[in-house]
Amino acid sequence: MKLHEYQAKQLFADYGIPVPSNGVARSVKEVFECARKLGGDAWVIKAQVHAGGRGKAGGVKIVSGGQELAAEARRLLGSRLVTKQTDADGLPINTLLVEPTLDIKRELYLSMLVDRAQERVVIVASAAGGMDIEEVAASTPDKIVTLAIDPAAGLQGYQCRQLAFSLALERAQFTSFSQLLQNLYRLYEEQDASLVEINPLVVNGEGKLVALDAKVVIDDNALYRHDDLAAWRDTSQEDEAECKAQQFDLNYITLGGDIACMVNGAGLAMATMDLIKLNGGEPANFLDVGGGTTAERVAEAFKLILSDSKVKSILVNIFGGIVRCNLIAEGIISAVKEVGIELPVVVRLEGTNAEQGRALLQKSGLNIVALDSFPDAAKAAVEMAAEV
Repeated sequence: MKLHEYQAKQLFADYGIPVPSNGVARSVKEVFECARKLGGDAWVIKAQVHAGGRGKAGGVKIVSGGQELAAEARRLLGSRLVTKQTDADGLPINTLLVEPTLDIKRELYLSMLVDRAQERVVIVASAAGGMDIEEVAASTPDKIVTLAIDPAAGLQGYQCRQLAFSLALERAQFTSFSQLLQNLYRLYEEQDASLVEINPLVVNGEGKLVALDAKVVIDDNALYRHDDLAAWRDTSQEDEAECKAQQFDLNYITLGGDIACMVNGAGLAMATMDLIKLNGGEPANFLDVGGGTTAERVAEAFKLILSDSKVKSILVNIFGGIVRCNLIAEGIISAVKEVGIELPVVVRLEGTNAEQGRALLQKSGLNIVALDSFPDAAKAAVEMAAEV
């Protein structure tokens, strides 16, 4: 689960990580109130969306005076921000973060994430932080420093000093940098984060380190331990169908194709999408209904599929193990009747009572094609989509 910048900075402040003074606004009036409390005559207003690249897309602006402040607030609030990390529709801007301008001497990059190859939390840092960090990583990877943390020993003092040297910090900054790193690691561990990122971590005019930006992603599998963080979820920043799927324990991801997939098992779902591509089609979604498939979940899965207007055919690929194929077939028939599906549906059943399941589908009188071959089913779904 992604946090907004203002939420991440609240966490940072709770853990003693220095952040700029700030205010959160959801209207032009509140923007002015934030600016008044912060003081000064110049501010930075930041669109709060779950995507990077906001600065280059016009979502972060430095403004001077009340007139410019109001104009930028009106421009951003209620609009949608399109960045390199969003689709063409962008994401809605409902909230703005208001901060005072800072005297910035240096911009650094700092993050923590899991390196699955090393089975460690790693720190990624660079002395070349800022908006062009992706370009730095692509063109000059030697400027990126990585350091793995032993889970038994935790983050060690010598590692903090090693990173401080790598970032060419001044000796006077070593202690504050080490404390910041330790606090960031403690946040990462205690809040079950999968990513924390500060870009940029700035050195201000007084030589102090300040987290000018903040990004935190919480592991969804650990949210049951963090009711306070779960309450921060902003569903307006997420795909509507994907949010709906979570209510029924369905693993659903919207894609851009026109052949919908409904599969039990993530590995089989990936193979199904691969075979659709192999036959010249494009999958409309990833949808894993899980091992304990029920008629209700199948019906909800069909509703999710049909919420995508681009879908032209549906491929159901089920391997019946714990749940028998005849029961799955009954669930599919019930769901098709309930939802009123008019699109062609191709069903491939394999496993326990597969023959019985296919017989039930063939006798249903519905627009369902039951096949026992995985390649044949994928090919049929692609061909049917082309005919719609």
